[in-house]
Amino acid sequence: MDNDFFLSQSRTDLAVELNDTVDKEDTAYKGVKVREFTDGPTGIKISQLTITDKDGERLFNKEQGTYITIEASECCLGDEEYDNSLVNIITEQLFKLIEPLIVNNKNILVIGLGNRDITADSLGPNVVEGLLINRHIVNVTSDNYRLSSLVPGVMAQTGMETSQIIKGIVNTTKPGVVIAIDALAARSVNHLNKTFQISDKGIHPGSGVGNHRAGITSESVGVPVIALGVPTVIEMNNMFVTPKDVDIVVRANADILSDSINSLVYSYET
Repeated sequence: MDNDFFLSQSRTDLAVELNDTVDKEDTAYKGVKVREFTDGPTGIKISQLTITDKDGERLFNKEQGTYITIEASECCLGDEEYDNSLVNIITEQLFKLIEPLIVNNKNILVIGLGNRDITADSLGPNVVEGLLINRHIVNVTSDNYRLSSLVPGVMAQTGMETSQIIKGIVNTTKPGVVIAIDALAARSVNHLNKTFQISDKGIHPGSGVGNHRAGITSESVGVPVIALGVPTVIEMNNMFVTPKDVDIVVRANADILSDSINSLVYSYET
């Protein structure tokens, strides 16, 4: 398969792929701001797409907000220095979005979305397994980030909308921000398991594969929600497919995201 091949009608969760398909010279291309830069030592590309008004929402079918894409073509290949650089980049981008949200409440709740029993959908639970939780530790001061986590399962396992479960936990523990982690769908094989998306507009679990569930957003759970994900599947001929080594790359990407959140909590302490 040509690595530049795009399935133009396929579903995608990636804002950067939607941007690639839009005619930038069309007068309808408005309500969107795009900034791109590349990390010199690694070649990792960081794109920030900001949808600023209703025109942008109609164009991309996404809510107004910021969508950051980190494209790391060499991740998870055993290059520890490269992966450490990727962790630093993800941590920095997370910090930029989260810092203004938790000035008065440094409690962070991480939600690992997905199904542990389906490898391509197990990213969220695997990330939570690698977190260094500290909310329960009594000697953590109010000046430090306090980290807690939840793996709520999927509706077929619980009979409840995940957003309902999260709202109940939020009402009880009162975090300043929720980080929701989920596996995504992509159109391009170039983005599969090598692209990280961060958004400040929450997440709609299963939307990329046509399995629409209630959104996990600030409106539905009551606090700001940062979405963090990696595409693990693409659609081909009305089927969703994964690479043969999906178990290895999902685990490796989960480690990268766990390390990034741990770094955020323990390296950016105030």
